[in-house]
Formats: sequence, structure tokens, C-alpha cells
Amino acid sequence: MSAIAAFPPPKRHPYDQWSPDTRALDLVGDKWTLLIVRDLAAGPRRFVELQRVLPGISTEQLRSRLNRMVADGLLTRQRYREVPPRVDYELTERARDLMPVLGALARWGYEWTWGPPRDGEDIDIGALFRLAPGLVHPPKSLRGTLAIAATGKGGKPRDYVLHARDGEVTIEEARDAPEADARVSGSQAAWVAALGPDRDRRGLDVTGDRRLVEALLDGLSAAGLRNSAAA
Repeated sequence: MSAIAAFPPPKRHPYDQWSPDTRALDLVGDKWTLLIVRDLAAGPRRFVELQRVLPGISTEQLRSRLNRMVADGLLTRQRYREVPPRVDYELTERARDLMPVLGALARWGYEWTWGPPRDGEDIDIGALFRLAPGLVHPPKSLRGTLAIAATGKGGKPRDYVLHARDGEVTIEEARDAPEADARVSGSQAAWVAALGPDRDRRGLDVTGDRRLVEALLDGLSAAGLRNSAAA
């Protein structure tokens, strides 16, 4: 596993300004970097899995960005002796500390840019779920596990598990959760309606602890964030 650099090496094209925000942007201001952090929030992924969830990135772009993020101490790279070769990428603590930044960016996006999917826009419901660690902050008294079943790309089922504890949320992907306190399932269209501006959840099938479901889904919706701010 690659070691984490104590201080990231200078960027090839830095902003050349002595300021903490520009130092941060030197590392994460490039296209794709923050989205790679988001898409590794649920755990390690292989190269081909990152390609699947990042539409529009070329193989060379992804390889270059991952290599740079490893050098910057944002990712670790684990190689396995398998045939074919397997390489997993995982967030370091430095990168996981970016999740609140992604959450703040998502809140701004909900407030100023959110709307129904545009023509030709890729829809990956999992991308919204993977924002949960930085975006969703339920009451500290709320604890539980929510299992989510959604439809991914190509109509393939995708499963996610959200854990709420002490005011924070963590996520796992594609795992069975027999101990779940609540379960929610729906088609891609149902999830688009539920997480879109209208927050229409009538198409979702909900079982178990509804308070847990409402708190976590509210945290993942524009309407829920507005209601929280007004409270």
C-alpha cells in the first residue's frame, strides 16, 4: 500500500499564491478530483468501477488523476496478486476530510442549480447516496441502519447501506444488510422523483423505521435542507 505523504508535492500548475484556499485548490481543483473522492466514499473501488461511475472521463484522464491523487496523499493504491491483476483505490484520512466540503458544495447546488434531469444527463442515483457522509447530519439521538435498493446503470440493481450514529452517516455499497432497521426500494424513476425538487416519495417502497427513513432522505433532498435551515 502506498504511503501517505506528510506534505503533498507541488502541483505542476499551481496557483502560486500563499493562501490556504489556493493550496487546497492546488490539490482538488482539477476536474474529476472531487468526484473521485465522492465515488470512493462508500469504500475501495477498482479502476474499472471508477470508470463506470464517472461518465465522460477517458481511460488516460482517470489513470493520470488517480496517479496524481496517490502522490498527493489523497488515495492509497493496493495491488493484489490475482489474474487478471487487481488494483484497489481507497481514500486516505486526508481525502475523507473533504466530505464536508462536498456536502457544502452539494447544498449550494441544491439551493441554486437543482432541477429535473436534463436531456442527455447521466443519472446515477448512487452518486447522491455517496454524498451522505458529508451532506446528511441527522439528530445525534437517531441511530440505525437503512438498506437502499435502487436501479443503477443499464437497469442493474444497486444496493446501498446507510448507517446513522452520533449525528453522522456512513455508507457502504452493494452489501447485504440483514440487520437493517429500515428498507427503501424503488425504480430509477421513483428515486429521481424522491430526490428531485418535488421530493415525491410515493413511488418508493418503505418498510421498517420510518423516522429513520424520513431523516436520512430529508438530508439527501433540497426540500429537506431548506426546511432544516428554516428551523
